Amino acid sequence: MYSAGKEKTQEKAGGDGAQRKAAVLFPGIGYQFDRPLLHFAWEQAVQYGYEVIPVGYSGFPSKIRGDRERMAQSLRMAEEQAEDILHGVDWQPYDRIVFVSKSIGTIAATHYAAEHRIAADQILFTPFPETFAVPMSGRTLAFHAATDPWMDHEAVVRAAKEAGVPMISYPEGNHSLETGDALRDIRTLEEIFARTAEILREEP
Repeated sequence: MYSAGKEKTQEKAGGDGAQRKAAVLFPGIGYQFDRPLLHFAWEQAVQYGYEVIPVGYSGFPSKIRGDRERMAQSLRMAEEQAEDILHGVDWQPYDRIVFVSKSIGTIAATHYAAEHRIAADQILFTPFPETFAVPMSGRTLAFHAATDPWMDHEAVVRAAKEAGVPMISYPEGNHSLETGDALRDIRTLEEIFARTAEILREEP
């Protein structure tokens, strides 16, 4: 788990009468809290006064890509561990809840919110088509790369459109939304977090 996790989860919005806000982070299988998308999402959430709740699941099988059975097994593990980690969290005191998720975590996040009837906003990094199979009650924004080798890009675009979820699609990039061109990837991160800031700050 991200080394600063303990300190950051203890940071709270200050001041009497201030909103109490939670940002729940669902990582991918190999994409954890020290990787850019989740690292900066965590930093940004703290910046805007959110308590960060990391869902640090682990123990997935190897060689998952392209193996439907292992992918299904991994999803079950993510959902089961998310239930265990979030068991006992009292969502009622929070004025705002935002779920930030990556890859297989996007499925776990949207399904958890639907099952527990949590009106969470959703920030989805590299979602799968199955991510959009449940109703979403909050504001939602997805980010995806057309050349992501883990999934059928057109299927993701179609599923997001049918669910009414806006999606920012990049013409190139891998499953981490990276191209190998460092400056280009930095500019992409800048664009991504300008958009996520709109949700965290509740901008229209």
